[in-house]
Amino acid sequence: MNKITQLFNIKYPIIQGGMIWNSGYKLASAVSNAGGLGLIGAGSMYPEVLREHIQKCKKATDKPFGVNVPMLYPNIEEIMQILKEEGVKIVFTSAGNPKTWTPFLKENGITVVHVVSSSKFALKAQEAGVDAVVAEGFEAGGHNGREETTTLTLIPMVREQISIPLIAAGGIATGRGMLAAMTLGADGVQMGSRFAASTESSAHDEFKRTIVETGEGDTQLTLKELAPVRLIKNKFYNDVQELYAKCPSKEDLEALLGKRRAKRGMFEGDLVEGELEIGQIAGLIHDILPVETIVDNIITEFNAARKEVTTFEF
Repeated sequence: MNKITQLFNIKYPIIQGGMIWNSGYKLASAVSNAGGLGLIGAGSMYPEVLREHIQKCKKATDKPFGVNVPMLYPNIEEIMQILKEEGVKIVFTSAGNPKTWTPFLKENGITVVHVVSSSKFALKAQEAGVDAVVAEGFEAGGHNGREETTTLTLIPMVREQISIPLIAAGGIATGRGMLAAMTLGADGVQMGSRFAASTESSAHDEFKRTIVETGEGDTQLTLKELAPVRLIKNKFYNDVQELYAKCPSKEDLEALLGKRRAKRGMFEGDLVEGELEIGQIAGLIHDILPVETIVDNIITEFNAARKEVTTFEF
């Protein structure tokens, strides 16, 4: 066992990212049943929908699972009460100040993990009393840090600054990637894109197919004036770039983005006008597989790569 498997009482130090429109109870429970830690993504759920997914997840697995909560959620107080009432044991927070809700969660016996994009924020999260941090590099899909620090450099920098368990995220979808992150100082990994392209993901089949078809250079970080987000290049992305050529205001960008773009793309399957959030690692994802197979493949590759590396001598 390592720090992450001990912290969450799981078999493998693999966490499934709590992605909007991808991470319902079916995905979370499947990852937990396979030996990792599944997370329900609260960011795309109304409070009562979240409650329903938590209750269904309890029935679908007897293993630990958690909920990812973006703290900029408009119904954050109601969400936190639901987590308390439903007896959720693990919460990953993001997009906000960890000092705001960590005390409340800890008082209710909840293990708290906060997502950061820099050493500075990792230290602040540690000072706020969280149990672990996820350090997410620039390669990650969806909403991203403004620092644009890659996982390769971020993980050892964060490891140098904090003493609590560290989970690496961004650009990790394989056993070799997992081994690399842990060699750099991470205690475990969080994977989003790989699990988005799984049988149990709640994403639309057309979006899953697009992930598999996405190659090197097919994603880009954009909309930095609003909230940096990594997208697959499609018509909507091209419309954003055309607007940038006209030196738009923040209001112009907000008007183009509109509402429900992410739902339209990832959940409803509009590959033209939808927002298709995925990481750079999509170029290494070539199939849509059941979660159990994905986890087995990752662990098999991790163990093989570890043996291969230990044979090196200089």
